[in-house]
Amino acid sequence: MRSNLLRTMLGAAGAVLLAGAAFAQDTIRIGVTQPLTGAFAADGNYVVQGAKLAAEAINKAGGVNGKQLQLIVEDNKSNPTEAAATAERLIVEDKVPVMMGAWGSSLTLAVMPKLVEYKVPMVVETSSSGKITTSGNPYIFRISPTSEMEARAFAPLVGTMGIKKADFLATNDDFGKGSMQEFTKMLKQKGVAIGASETMAEDATDLSAQLAKIKASGGDTIFVTTDVKQLTLILKQAKDQQVTARIITTGGSVSPDQLIEQAGGAANGSYHLVFFTPWFPDAVKNPDVAKAFMQAWSDAKYDVGGLTEGFRGWDGIYTIAAAVKDAGKADPAAITKALWGVHVRGVNGDIAFIKQGPAGRESGQSVPGVYLVKIDGGKVVQP
Repeated sequence: MRSNLLRTMLGAAGAVLLAGAAFAQDTIRIGVTQPLTGAFAADGNYVVQGAKLAAEAINKAGGVNGKQLQLIVEDNKSNPTEAAATAERLIVEDKVPVMMGAWGSSLTLAVMPKLVEYKVPMVVETSSSGKITTSGNPYIFRISPTSEMEARAFAPLVGTMGIKKADFLATNDDFGKGSMQEFTKMLKQKGVAIGASETMAEDATDLSAQLAKIKASGGDTIFVTTDVKQLTLILKQAKDQQVTARIITTGGSVSPDQLIEQAGGAANGSYHLVFFTPWFPDAVKNPDVAKAFMQAWSDAKYDVGGLTEGFRGWDGIYTIAAAVKDAGKADPAAITKALWGVHVRGVNGDIAFIKQGPAGRESGQSVPGVYLVKIDGGKVVQP
């Protein structure tokens, strides 16, 4: 047994898990690498919960090609080196023919060489760095939007929101810096002046120095890229320092419900780019799918604040299941080929892949929805 390994075996509900070759033959193994501990633990655990719900629903409906799904979950500990190690264990020891992961962009980028080495595909459910689908990795299939897609979706709102000068505060990693780069590029094209561009460690708790520089810059809008835990601290400290600029978060990885609970009044007036709107399920392209996911989440008594992350795991597993079904077998090469033809009605819109990257080595990229919400009076509203 690996002392540092969290493994979740999910087969048919109530079934007896059988060891050995017979077990492997009777199930379809899906490897999942997520940050279950460390800086991004809250988000990674929500993704895994969504993945479990999807696997349970698929298994109750008969599984895939007559077989039950078995999720094998590894904790990448919010660490790129560990992320690469989890991928190798899943592929070499657990013999998974397909994976889902790895939440953060730096984590996914660290996993990618292993996919090429072992020729195993991975559905990327969260990461937004453009490098993931443009570096020439034919085993990557991303269902979350890139930072460039997110910035492009936000562009029409720049004028209506009256943004004249913007400042940035982002995590000092591929996730944060990639978002900062794409939004800076888009805002400059819109004639917006760029003030301070501050970074922070993923686990930083004192952001007073960065906020002081941003306040001195005098911008009217601060674009923040981080997770919900760190954003809670930023909102509170910004209020304490009497920062008056509006805050807009990017990356779709902050839960407004959690912010309302954890940051209280400091969250009021903040805006958030999200990729699923559980407060307004009829606003998405496939409201029936969204409501089915939300009902499963509620039945499991999971934290309502995790819906905006949990849907990623749900959509990721349904995408993999569709590819395995079309492939006709749990074979990495067959699944990789089948992923190019999947059409899945997801919580975050329709999932299908276009090609990005160098010719002959393209990665798959879906084009999901992007939405803007606001926290006002302790509630999530449509601005």
